[in-house]
Amino acid sequence: MELIPILISIIKTWWFLIPIAILVAIVKTPWFKGFIGEAMVNLGSKIFLSKDEYHLIRNVILPTENGTTQIDHIIVSRYGVFVIETKNMKGWIFGSPNQKTWTQKIHRYTNTFQNPLHQNYRHVKTLETTLGIDSNKIHSVIVFIGDSTFKTEMPDNVTYAGGYIRYIKSKTEAVFSDAEVKTIVNKIASGRLTPSFIASREHVRHVRDIVRKKRP
Repeated sequence: MELIPILISIIKTWWFLIPIAILVAIVKTPWFKGFIGEAMVNLGSKIFLSKDEYHLIRNVILPTENGTTQIDHIIVSRYGVFVIETKNMKGWIFGSPNQKTWTQKIHRYTNTFQNPLHQNYRHVKTLETTLGIDSNKIHSVIVFIGDSTFKTEMPDNVTYAGGYIRYIKSKTEAVFSDAEVKTIVNKIASGRLTPSFIASREHVRHVRDIVRKKRP
């Protein structure tokens, strides 16, 4: 019996498994995990933060002296500007604010990754320059999405999922007027690169160049 007729017969019998297999493959990709992480932050912001007081700006790509930097989410309010970096990871997470790298451990598997506080520091400094405001009015927030557990004590601005909402709401002292909030939102909108495929592609190319230059 020829192979092709056998394959056709199998496909006709089990065709409904094909879209399921494709869906499972997509769900396991880093892109999808990142998408879910960002969606959870977006949804949490819309549900638990008043849109009249907190202004969410997503996927902001800002030009820098050395290229570009991409910020997952920025929330602007009278209580400060919150720069949010999302991490979709599982397993045990070890780290401290001053360490260059943190550690992820899943059973016998161990992986190191850049300290997200350091990673977000560049975003904060870029915004500080772009907006021309004091650094103490800009807050770095790291949100871990996924089945992860902190095994070392983390600062208040490193949270799980909805914990970032509590952190944001813990800032109750107004540091901007309503007019200043509007100005900041407009500055970010006018200073950002268009969140298009071209801008994202340029950012990815810039990141790859940095990685290549760091290689021995």
